Amino acid sequence: MTAATGADLTLRHPVERFSLDNGLRVVLAPDRSVPVVAVTVFYDVGMRNEPEGRTGFAHLFEHVMFQGSAHVPKMEHARLVQAAGGTFNGSTHQDYTNYYEALPAEALERAIFLEADRMAAPAITEENLRNQIDVVKEEIRVNVLNRPYGAFPWLQLPQIAFESFANTHDGYGSFVDLESSTVADATDFFSRYYAPGNAVLCIGGDLDVGETERLVRRWFGQVEAREVPPTPHTGEPSPTTVRRDVVEDRLAPAPAVAVGWRVPDPVADLDTYLGTVLLAELLSEGDASRLERRLVHDDRLAVAQSSYVGLFGDPFDVRDATLLTTQVHHPAAVGVDDVLAAVHDEIARVVTEGVSAEELARVQARTSAQLLRQADSVLGRTLAFAGAELVHGRAELAGEMAARLAAVTPDAVQAAAKGLDPGTAAVLELRATGGVK
Repeated sequence: MTAATGADLTLRHPVERFSLDNGLRVVLAPDRSVPVVAVTVFYDVGMRNEPEGRTGFAHLFEHVMFQGSAHVPKMEHARLVQAAGGTFNGSTHQDYTNYYEALPAEALERAIFLEADRMAAPAITEENLRNQIDVVKEEIRVNVLNRPYGAFPWLQLPQIAFESFANTHDGYGSFVDLESSTVADATDFFSRYYAPGNAVLCIGGDLDVGETERLVRRWFGQVEAREVPPTPHTGEPSPTTVRRDVVEDRLAPAPAVAVGWRVPDPVADLDTYLGTVLLAELLSEGDASRLERRLVHDDRLAVAQSSYVGLFGDPFDVRDATLLTTQVHHPAAVGVDDVLAAVHDEIARVVTEGVSAEELARVQARTSAQLLRQADSVLGRTLAFAGAELVHGRAELAGEMAARLAAVTPDAVQAAAKGLDPGTAAVLELRATGGVK
């Protein structure tokens, strides 16, 4: 069996784009094969945009956006989508916040109206804000404070891996910052970051391009244009020393360690960055991966390991600066320095011995298959197009990513391994202290 070529892996999906007078960028991706549509709005604001004293505000405001809008009472957005047989959600990331619906095709205008209405005027009230502060605090208790490894390493490693507030602060937010948030803060945040010119609207699925453009102009064209903030510069100089810290977790059943290395700019240096993405897969994905064999099966230093690029698990929708992280959970009897030595040794083997074409081909096939599987669904494809348009300025890149990965050479992966210098790593050790009196 021959491997698929880059040309075979390119998703040649039609993409149409236009902009409204208020600055809203619109991407349409028609697919008449199934009677389903997806509507998503990506706002160019995420956790890294938060000012000091307002940690967690991007996520808090995402919650507020579900509390009703000028012409849609509280809970009505959910009722209207579900009554049409659709689903909806939203999420907050480092560099963007998104909202989306997937519905039967005949409900397209309903979804367009709902998203336009809350882009124009969400219900920012004292009652809604206080209610959602309580909801977010409970989410933090459940997902972070009262869960083993809840903050490890995604909230804790950046604090030693980076220097700037944008990259180091807790994007979930401190209770003090959340509780002191005001309606004025929320109104200012909305005015500053939720301008139509700071957003991408992407609609995919069973749609007529001309009719969909008419609907978009009808509903989103009414949203008032506002000044668009500049995209924040979140890149940082590369580290030159090891940074190391220890955290304690009374709920964790076993200790763990996370190692983070700075990686190339995902936007400005994408091709080099893709070598790092494949390196992470080669190191840790599957039973045949290098760290799985070395740490879990051969040396029995670990009970679980993983390596990934980007703190939110998706390496393709993040800006600079970000990390390749190797996370290892190990028995208490195993010393953390023994784990680190084995990790660094396996990376050094990639540097000195390189990667065979066969090993890389297996990794590329798995990674490309994951991307193509994501693109099978109308919603998955629409979200990928929107993210690529917002972060990279080209929705089409989402359809090209599998082919770009297939073109990465063994030399590029070897070069990526050279960037994982033990002398510039950020190391976070987690000690399980539940049994300590």
